[in-house]
Amino acid sequence: MPTSVKIFDTTLRDGTQGEGISLSVEDKIKIARKLDELGVHYIEGGWPGSNSKDIEFFERARSMTFKNAKITAFGSTRRKDSLASDDINLNRLVESGASVATIFGKSWDFHVTTAIQTTLEENLNMIYDSVLFLKKSGMEVIYDAEHFFDGYKNNPEYALQTIRKAQDAGADWIVLCDTNGGSLPGEVSEIVSIVTKSVTTPVGIHAHNDCELGVANSLAAVQAGARQVQGTINGYGERCGNANLSSIIPNLQLKLHYEVISVEELQTLTSVSRYISEIANMHMPVNQPYVGNAAFAHKGGIHVSAILKDASTYEHTKPELVGNKQRVLVSELAGQSNVLVKAQELNLDFNKEHQKTKEIIEKIKEMEHQGYQFEGADATLELLLREAFEGLEEIFTLESFKMLVEKSANQAVVSEAIVKVKVHGETIYTAAEGNGPVNALDNALRKALIQYYPDIKNIHLSDYKVRVLDEKGATAGKVRVLMETTDFKSTWNTLGVSSNIIEASWYALVDSLRYALISRQRVEPVNKDQQERLGLVNH
Repeated sequence: MPTSVKIFDTTLRDGTQGEGISLSVEDKIKIARKLDELGVHYIEGGWPGSNSKDIEFFERARSMTFKNAKITAFGSTRRKDSLASDDINLNRLVESGASVATIFGKSWDFHVTTAIQTTLEENLNMIYDSVLFLKKSGMEVIYDAEHFFDGYKNNPEYALQTIRKAQDAGADWIVLCDTNGGSLPGEVSEIVSIVTKSVTTPVGIHAHNDCELGVANSLAAVQAGARQVQGTINGYGERCGNANLSSIIPNLQLKLHYEVISVEELQTLTSVSRYISEIANMHMPVNQPYVGNAAFAHKGGIHVSAILKDASTYEHTKPELVGNKQRVLVSELAGQSNVLVKAQELNLDFNKEHQKTKEIIEKIKEMEHQGYQFEGADATLELLLREAFEGLEEIFTLESFKMLVEKSANQAVVSEAIVKVKVHGETIYTAAEGNGPVNALDNALRKALIQYYPDIKNIHLSDYKVRVLDEKGATAGKVRVLMETTDFKSTWNTLGVSSNIIEASWYALVDSLRYALISRQRVEPVNKDQQERLGLVNH
């Protein structure tokens, strides 16, 4: 029977201390539900004694049912020279309705005398009294020994005294915190081994990532005997962040073979990680291990040729185990194997001996030389491959477009686009305004096409990025435009490159609509009678 390790998630508390992260109560409720679905054992909801937002979270959490997780309230030991029963923060932990309280206390003698300015004996009393008060109130108590590793290295006997006091008072868990994130895995392993022999209470680890060792230190602690790991999804947290549970959970389960969450729950890890990044409005690093978009991406032709024979040649584990997927990137490094895999994904009739294959590979390499980067624009790549292997119906052709941008002294900038396109032999001439040149162009093109393709009304531009490719060219340099488009069921990315930002945007915009209409089988235009019925004809 594998040894079990409990996961304690503090994304909603410690994670929100990260720069740029602010969660509403509704955000925290959504994330808590996702964490419960993932199978984590403890969800630290916040500090009910510190702000009204956290108080409201705990009020709402009382009426919620969680399948796997226990909701945990966070706080500190009582104030010096006072009674635990009179401490406002401790009482709010009890009143929160949470079944578990996590409180931190000082383990480092330097902090006791300098930060809270009391005696070493009074600090021991603060720990004992606070844990005992919460236990008598019927709560499960997790004692976080703040700065434990620094404290142990400075004064090992006193650091051990602090956690023994928590044990004597009835703490259910003692969690050793590397609060400054400066310890090394060897130190963590040695100290955790000593602690597990010095106390009978189960031990946990709470690591920070200031030396890029949060995950490594957490794993070292578990191997040395810790049975609870605290951290945050995607490593969110103050300074350099907390230990990243998105890496810790699969490492514990797939590499070290501990029992953490179920196989089915582990398969949701990628979707949970990305969901939380969206709610937190934080960029998801593409190279994040296990759950990043590039975690199982292959670009070099030799690599791709090998994974076609056996994926384990260049993958340390199966991406499906964590809910991710293998990706093959087509680029200037691509060989036939890359295009073969992409073509297979698209169910295209691909023959690697065919001249078309060699031509499309050369075309892709040339386009990348001009500034295209297809690994970020799957929709543009799909259109390119379909055109090469199947041929594509021309949805519309551009005859011309004009841009007017006007700024007067007392008015905002006004942008207007005038577009002339040919759709199934008929010339359409439209004009539209927008809050910028690209938005105006988008509006004018949609206005022309919606008469024939009503589904365009459900398609929206969701992101727009511009990158200057030739910095030496200054304002005359080439630019690459990346557009993300959505129909609220899925998203796709398209690309345009030009020395003119409007032209680059046009290429990306045209591909975004072509992809929606062609690859999604919405290419049949409505006839005049249907246009009249749908109210799409401009009178």
